[in-house]
Amino acid sequence: MNQTDHAAVLARYDRAMREGARPDGPDTRIERAGNVVRQVASAQGWNGVLWSALDAAGADAAIAEQIAYFTGLGREFEWKVYGHDLPTDLGQRLEAAGFTPEPQETLVIAEVASLTLDAEPPAGIRILPVTDAAGVDLMAEAHEKAFGRDSTRLRHRMLARLAADPDTIVAMVAVVGHVPVSSARMELVPGTPFAGLWGGGTVEAWRGRGIYRALVAHRARVAADRGYRYLQVDASADSRPILERLGFTALSTTTPYVYVP
Repeated sequence: MNQTDHAAVLARYDRAMREGARPDGPDTRIERAGNVVRQVASAQGWNGVLWSALDAAGADAAIAEQIAYFTGLGREFEWKVYGHDLPTDLGQRLEAAGFTPEPQETLVIAEVASLTLDAEPPAGIRILPVTDAAGVDLMAEAHEKAFGRDSTRLRHRMLARLAADPDTIVAMVAVVGHVPVSSARMELVPGTPFAGLWGGGTVEAWRGRGIYRALVAHRARVAADRGYRYLQVDASADSRPILERLGFTALSTTTPYVYVP
């Protein structure tokens, strides 16, 4: 993609995936409050601001409004700030209002047709589809070992999604024998050209062997078969080089700002 393509794809992504976002589960809803689009979910789901179109004059009031709204629900929530969002000091304003920033990631996007999709898992690794509660348990175990984080929220979201909208989620786990060592998922957004890759994480002892690359390629082939044009990832510093070698392009950054009532 050249610079003109970058701008066009980023604008299309904002319209389809942020401003025009769809709920990411059966227990969620999307609301528009002025120039803010937010997702509201149960306590186990993801609550937060997906998109905003603010200016310096109205940003602080909009931030205060979202704090009051989610605090009234008793919800912790996240404001996802992209590098191209306005005003340019939005992150600083959120911190001043009591939000805590988490590590910045890079928004990378690729046209599926341009990707290298021939990556296979290393010897001894099997990639299994996650389609039921037993698969979710394996996925959650790999997630906890890879990231060192509790997987309760992931379990809840996966089980709900598989029960209500199985055609919009593709999840998989890489195993050695019966031991999970990596997992990943892809969220398909009907009516848009975008599919998102999420949660790719490998247990430390198995990193550097091509498992992550193989899981990306596997999901990309599924996306291609289902007619999706673009794949999107919020890439960490570790995954970004792998994704760029596969054909992804960095278009922006994204930083989660978390507010705990």
